[in-house]
Amino acid sequence: MSEAPQLRRTLTLWDLIFYGMVLIQPTAPAGIFGVVSEKGQGHVVTAILIGMVAMLLTARSYGRMARVYPSAGSAYAYVSKGIHPALGYVTGWSMVMDYVLNPTICTILCTQLTRDWVPWLPRPVGIVLFASLFTALNLRGIKASARTNEVIGIGLGGVVLVFLGACAWYLFGAPPDAAALARPFYDPSTFTWALVLGGTSTACLTYIGFDGISTLSEEVENPRRNIMLATVLTCFLIGVLAALQVYGAQLVWGHWTGFPNVDTAFTAVARKAGGATVFAIVSIALIVANIGSGTGAQLGAARLLYGMGRSRALPAGFFGFVDPKTRIPRNNVLLVGGIALLGGLLLDFALGADMLNFGAFIAFMGVNLATFAHYWAKRHERTLANFVLPLAGFAVCLGLFCYLSRLAQIAGAAWLLVGIVYGAIKTKGFTGDLVSFDAPPEEEPAAGR
Repeated sequence: MSEAPQLRRTLTLWDLIFYGMVLIQPTAPAGIFGVVSEKGQGHVVTAILIGMVAMLLTARSYGRMARVYPSAGSAYAYVSKGIHPALGYVTGWSMVMDYVLNPTICTILCTQLTRDWVPWLPRPVGIVLFASLFTALNLRGIKASARTNEVIGIGLGGVVLVFLGACAWYLFGAPPDAAALARPFYDPSTFTWALVLGGTSTACLTYIGFDGISTLSEEVENPRRNIMLATVLTCFLIGVLAALQVYGAQLVWGHWTGFPNVDTAFTAVARKAGGATVFAIVSIALIVANIGSGTGAQLGAARLLYGMGRSRALPAGFFGFVDPKTRIPRNNVLLVGGIALLGGLLLDFALGADMLNFGAFIAFMGVNLATFAHYWAKRHERTLANFVLPLAGFAVCLGLFCYLSRLAQIAGAAWLLVGIVYGAIKTKGFTGDLVSFDAPPEEEPAAGR
């Protein structure tokens, strides 16, 4: 009897790094530039770099856990197996909020970017248009291929180079003094740790997506080495690239206030640095990137809900339904689209980003603790690195978590409370099996289709 086909280990370290950078996107800091500028009163570069430290520590923990559970690839699985299923449940429930909010903030950002072109477009109309577009694309079963994602990633990298070139040309014509060169890192007139850490709590959105590298563990050459290296190096490269972008942007703008629209501050800088041409290039690229992200995030959320429906963690008749023609979890796509629409109308970008980071920091803290528990407590590999690094990652993420906006913390706490109540009811007082938050694997189309 022939063996069942298995995944081939063909991905190299640099394949993983490229994949990770495409997941995060080279233009990741563009959307949060204005918000972090205002929250941190100009210390965007410092916020990006502090966030990079937190993400590097956490990326190491993801890589370490991928060594032990190479087929898992999610914070929910790592925390469930590394610490306890109950804490894994809390982590998984917070991940649901992340998945659902991602299309919402993409909807908001696409609307704001479009209104820079057509300012007469009412914001609610833009929200309806983009939420409907994401939903329609997913209902038709349209899915970007890996090759398309690579082309988009390379294109966005080119846009970053165009933007940095425009900033350099502008600054060459009007060179800043020494004080201005240092101000994006440290401005003595506005610097406080509370402001900078408040900005950092939002700036960490720049790095969201690096954990996706660990899902490829079964297709990687030497996964015990390469998953951790790729995750850490991806965060480092994105951090350096992001710091360069926001540093150039702040030098060109000259201050941390006065943006026409705080959500699209980056494109305002692009216009100042390179005129209408660079503004058009950057704006169109960001709209395309966020349409891709929003559509993919909506389908990801729909598939997660489908997995919960299929396992009867949610009502299977609704959440476990798959359209027989498109093979898409249609009900869930419509539900997430409705949430993106409602969220886009009720939330602003800054609050949506902080609410998304609420769930992300829960997951990051959980993975850091799971790494410590597995290697130090269970396997008794009591090295200094196994003690200090995961606990440092947990501490830094906890500190940034505490600096999220108060409203985001309240909304996130309410979401967790709903999850705990739901879990208690579903498991009859936590005496039964806990809900699974593993997204189902992609299904291959049937032969002949």
